[in-house]
Amino acid sequence: MEWENRTFSSDFILMGIFSHTPTHIFLFSLVLGIFTVALLANTLMILLIYLDTRLHTPMYFLLSQLSLMDLMLICTTVPKMACNYSSGRRFISVAGCEAQIFFYVSLLGAECFLLAVMAYDRYAAICYPLQYPSLMNWKIRGLLVASSWILGAFDGIVDVAATLSFSYCGSREIAQFFCDVPALLSLSCTDTSTFETLAFICCVLMLLFPLLLTVISYTRVIVAVIRMSSGEGRHKAFTTCTSHLLVVGMYYGAAMFIYMRPTSNRSPTQDKMVSSFYTILTPMLNPLIYSFRNKGVAKAFSKVLGKGKSRE
Repeated sequence: MEWENRTFSSDFILMGIFSHTPTHIFLFSLVLGIFTVALLANTLMILLIYLDTRLHTPMYFLLSQLSLMDLMLICTTVPKMACNYSSGRRFISVAGCEAQIFFYVSLLGAECFLLAVMAYDRYAAICYPLQYPSLMNWKIRGLLVASSWILGAFDGIVDVAATLSFSYCGSREIAQFFCDVPALLSLSCTDTSTFETLAFICCVLMLLFPLLLTVISYTRVIVAVIRMSSGEGRHKAFTTCTSHLLVVGMYYGAAMFIYMRPTSNRSPTQDKMVSSFYTILTPMLNPLIYSFRNKGVAKAFSKVLGKGKSRE
């Protein structure tokens, strides 16, 4: 008896992105390699920032939160995908599907706001260096980070409540490798137009509003950097800001492509490719682009390696 006949009628079926052809087996192995690198790189970032007191500053605190979000995000989707691909059993329970939606949407939303907070941090550090310690003290940075997590979680709760309220009839095959809200809505036999309108408004608040704050912050930063008399200071500021803007461009661009297009213009193949980019590839690239190019992180890493060698 095939595995589809052994699933409960309430289960969904994740179609995945790989078949068992040699090319797809290679791509699956590549994804596992990316997952391993992302897991190690983000874990290492968190540990370095925690262990090295020189990194106990607002910027590195925010970097540690970004690494934590990326770590949780990639662990939300890839292990289930790998398990399903290896076992050949592609189903996921309703509870498992809703759990994926909650963590996935919550982390995406939280990261949107966190990137805006990181932009404000660079704006305060470069444009108001004397007032920076008071503008980003522990109380303020803790409040900003907590707000990012809470707003993201609120978005996740709303999406879970909405998808649970819909009826699903006919095919229960989700054209994705994880439970994604747009892919799930296409299976509903309930009218989802009202929710889709509200979801679009929510995307404007969760994506465009933080993006606007980020653009405003970096516009002011760039103006301030251009006016700097010190060539070394200008180079340092541009290096930090360029890394951040690269992360912001990758993240917001992919998220807007997925969640701000009309349903009629959606292509399952395109959605899978773009979703793979910002749920699998971006969590690996973030620490490599934004963190390990940083001299403070490099010194902390060398310090940890030096201690390890001295103990041997």
